[in-house]
Amino acid sequence: MFDKCASVANMMNEAGKKRIPFLFGMNYELTEGFFVAEPKKQTDILFQINGVSNFKRESKNTTNYSFDIHPIGIDKYRNKFDSALKSMTTMGVDLINLTVKTPISTSLSLHEILKYSNAKYCIMVPERFVCFSPEIFVRTMGNKILSYPMKGTIDANISNAESIILNNKKEIEEHKIAIKLIEDDISKIASNVTTTRFRYVEKIENNKGALLQVSSEVQGVLPSDFWDNIGTYIMKLLPAGSISGHPKADAMDIIRSTENEDRGFYTGIVGYFDGENIDCGVLIRYIEQDGVNLFFRSGGGVTLDSDCESEYSEVLKKVYLPF
Repeated sequence: MFDKCASVANMMNEAGKKRIPFLFGMNYELTEGFFVAEPKKQTDILFQINGVSNFKRESKNTTNYSFDIHPIGIDKYRNKFDSALKSMTTMGVDLINLTVKTPISTSLSLHEILKYSNAKYCIMVPERFVCFSPEIFVRTMGNKILSYPMKGTIDANISNAESIILNNKKEIEEHKIAIKLIEDDISKIASNVTTTRFRYVEKIENNKGALLQVSSEVQGVLPSDFWDNIGTYIMKLLPAGSISGHPKADAMDIIRSTENEDRGFYTGIVGYFDGENIDCGVLIRYIEQDGVNLFFRSGGGVTLDSDCESEYSEVLKKVYLPF
């Protein structure tokens, strides 16, 4: 089930040629992935991808649970932030996705968090991680491929929150860079790439209230041999532009030196092929299990105009449960 990403891509190619449904995932570093043919028939990995699932979701109708976070202090975050900005200035990088690990404690198991989660992409690998992501990576509709870069987050309870986030100059520039990244990536495998929707707002409910997230839509036309080479083509898009930076290679170097630890499956991708179309999500809103310890991984886009306190606040706002 778990293997090197190159092997996972080959299995995706073979299943795609036969139009066999499959579930797959790849980590951020592209060193590990998983492949499951006919995934609804197994329960080793539990998943729900836009209504396709192998477990029964339940409503969480009580607040009788604990969820406590133990975040790094702003001084420690500032050290990472300042180091990143210094490297960005030196290397001519205008956007990176800077992430941190937040220790958490909760009375809920990973399985309980999964079955209560309300998100587009939900997945749990026992004793490793649970993820409840709102972010689409790519999906197909016939001969079209679509991507939805998500950049820009604000507390929905703030007065005029939607107007504030849509008119914030820093957020606009960050979003434009993210779109350019996605357009460049999609152009590696598709033709006629264009942005068809620019900066629309979605509301995401959680145990703290709600967040507004800003996304756009980018689409292109797939090559005729895409379905016989799904894994090969998907690999060309990774890692996702929205969780790396621009220019991508230099941004990833800064991320590696600043974060100073592997992300693993956090900010990797998960996807499902139903025999006709593929639907992939970015693995954000992610709780990692390391022995008896739990960590919530979160992050945000940092530009040369970013404010450290604002970025720190955004990182912590994204530490939530989706119910």
